[in-house]
Amino acid sequence: MKLGISSYCLAPYMATGQMTIFDVIDWAKDHDCEHIEFVPFYLPFVDEQNHCLNTELIDKVREHCKKVGLEISTYSVNADLLKTDPAERQAEIDRVKLHIDAAARLGISWMRHDIASFRRPFSTNTLHNFNLELPLMIEGTRTLCDYALSLGINTTLENHGFFCNGSDRVLRIFEALERPNMKMTMDVGNFLCVDEYNIAAVKKCLPLAQIIHLKDFYIRTKEQLPSQTEMFNCNNGSWFETLGGQMIRGAITGQGDLPIPAIIQYIKESGYDGYVSIEFEGMEPCDRGTEISLNMARAFFGRATGKQSTPEMKWT
Repeated sequence: MKLGISSYCLAPYMATGQMTIFDVIDWAKDHDCEHIEFVPFYLPFVDEQNHCLNTELIDKVREHCKKVGLEISTYSVNADLLKTDPAERQAEIDRVKLHIDAAARLGISWMRHDIASFRRPFSTNTLHNFNLELPLMIEGTRTLCDYALSLGINTTLENHGFFCNGSDRVLRIFEALERPNMKMTMDVGNFLCVDEYNIAAVKKCLPLAQIIHLKDFYIRTKEQLPSQTEMFNCNNGSWFETLGGQMIRGAITGQGDLPIPAIIQYIKESGYDGYVSIEFEGMEPCDRGTEISLNMARAFFGRATGKQSTPEMKWT
């Protein structure tokens, strides 16, 4: 098993110019990460306006990872394959194909893309609509899966957002896809977005997992948070609402309200031997929150195997 981070963890510093992607890579290596996952926030591998790759940046990032000895585990992009207009839907598929091209140039063999928009209205996230739109999900996902395979890339789907989330819906998509090279990016925290009990969902989906996101949340009721009802604003520690009306906010891994120790214990007992990626999106400074999350994860995995550890902190 390999523990690392998503570049998303440090995206707030990339947004302000405090860190470049090369600083993020160095940070990950300095903090003993065994891999890094790239997310194209403030990381323009693809020039979507001109429909081309930023080959110079891709090549420099690939070579820098090789130079410092840090494996690139996967490349993850948001997508909405359910646009109602056929022309817009095809344009979205073509856009994701460009990101698959970028993944191939990075020299990696896995890439994640979404199916539905994270920001679609809550009122549309019904089981009826899921069943109605399933054929479109399968059509678009198969197209991208087959295109990726032609470039030597395997693809993953994540339990992400509020529509293609929840263990039963995810498993239904995989059942219909019939693509053995399609696996899952299993985010242990995201099940909470649809109010599913995380441990049960992890147990159901773990056999499909190619990479695991470790994420934690604080959980509150609306009554506990007067005037704190931001919707779809989960970055930098904002509260946002689940489908069932709970309020959640990103936390340092192991310090929120999810049963992270029990989840990690189950993952370890299952014999899972793939990638585990910290995905921190709390309100603390992102470097500190990510480092503590890494150290908490190492401690919990150590406890699960009977090996206790107290990692040295490396804040700068």
